[in-house]
Amino acid sequence: MSAGALRIWGRISSVNVQKVVWTADELGLAYERADAGGAFGVVATPEYRRMNPNGLVPVIEDGGFVLWESNAIVRYLAAKHAPGTLWPDDLRRRADADRWMDWQATTFTPAMRDAFWQLVRVPAEKRDAAAIDASRLASEKAAAVLDAHLAGRAFVAGEAFSPADIVLGCAAHRWLNLPLAREPRPEMERWYASLRARPGAAQVLSTPVT
Repeated sequence: MSAGALRIWGRISSVNVQKVVWTADELGLAYERADAGGAFGVVATPEYRRMNPNGLVPVIEDGGFVLWESNAIVRYLAAKHAPGTLWPDDLRRRADADRWMDWQATTFTPAMRDAFWQLVRVPAEKRDAAAIDASRLASEKAAAVLDAHLAGRAFVAGEAFSPADIVLGCAAHRWLNLPLAREPRPEMERWYASLRARPGAAQVLSTPVT
């Protein structure tokens, strides 16, 4: 790795790595990404555990600074490279974005976890139909909250694109591409289509859900 270059550790199929890659692409940053996690391994090595003792992805190295936890990384990169634009100066706008970023991490993504694992990662003959349905119902409840919130709004935190759109956009990408029947969510689908049109989202929002 070249001195001072931003390195992102993690496979692109990870929804949490996708948040960081999208942020870097949105900001036009030069970076190197090293596959890690899942079939790539790496995360159990002593060298990796010194960076992240949890053995999870993503991790970034930025000029000697090491940071893990995807939403924290998104905030860090936005604040460092785009204060006043991607990272709002206004305290209330920033708190609004933060609130929805936390909701993604504590509510929306956990709700769809079992549906994702069972439908994408587990062989068909071993799937737990009850777990899938419970996860689908919980995800529909969260999707309804987001859909209602987006009515009359261009973006999650108002009229300006923010880190909340990145982290929730990654979650929405997963939800809207799972192989299951969903309730129509016109506001969420409108917003997601607008995100897909952003050049910075091209790499992440074209990545298959695997």
